[in-house]
Amino acid sequence: MNRLQTFQEFLATQSVQIPIAGFAFNLLLAAMLSFLLSRVYIKYGESLSNRRIFARNFMLLTMTTMLVIAIVKSSLALSLGLVGALSIVRFRAAIKEPEELAYLFLSIAIGLGFGADQRAITIMAFFIIIAIICLKKFSHRFQDNQNLYLTVSSQDSQKIDLDSIVRVLKKHSLGLNMKRFDETKEALEASFLVEFKDFENLKEAREELRKLKDSIKITFLDNKGIY
Repeated sequence: MNRLQTFQEFLATQSVQIPIAGFAFNLLLAAMLSFLLSRVYIKYGESLSNRRIFARNFMLLTMTTMLVIAIVKSSLALSLGLVGALSIVRFRAAIKEPEELAYLFLSIAIGLGFGADQRAITIMAFFIIIAIICLKKFSHRFQDNQNLYLTVSSQDSQKIDLDSIVRVLKKHSLGLNMKRFDETKEALEASFLVEFKDFENLKEAREELRKLKDSIKITFLDNKGIY
């Protein structure tokens, strides 16, 4: 009987008072680190999506995670309830590239760390990870000189083939790296990371791609600046 009563008391939700000053300080630190993470992602990320818009989610995700962990960490019952809630409410973000998922996990990890009141290890781990990201970026700086994201798409049944697109781009560029390729029966879309010597090479590549098919759609996304 005593064991059963003890176990019930263990499962019972206990009203544990969270120190307001400490919680506010941790929340402020979480906001600062998530803001720094967003700046790093915008500057050093390699995603083809709009990194500036995606990075806006980091602060909200980090602070929300910290709030949830700070509330449930003192109660096993609340923790089990959270597991049940997460099995119903699922996070369905449109993740297109693994890099986006990695940064989201890092944002959640920051919130977990501060929610568990582990300031020192969270801050230390954050700056070590950021340092590794920066060093990795600088180490590949001279190996990856492509400076333009280029997307070519054709939306009709008589779509152009990938070989023709690659042939034109190789002819007018210094370096070419295909990042994504989608093809259906009536559509084709290919994304490349391209290095052009100057603006004239870009214009020549565009004109020759237009000659392949008038209805072709060409999208240029400037990464480092070519003109």
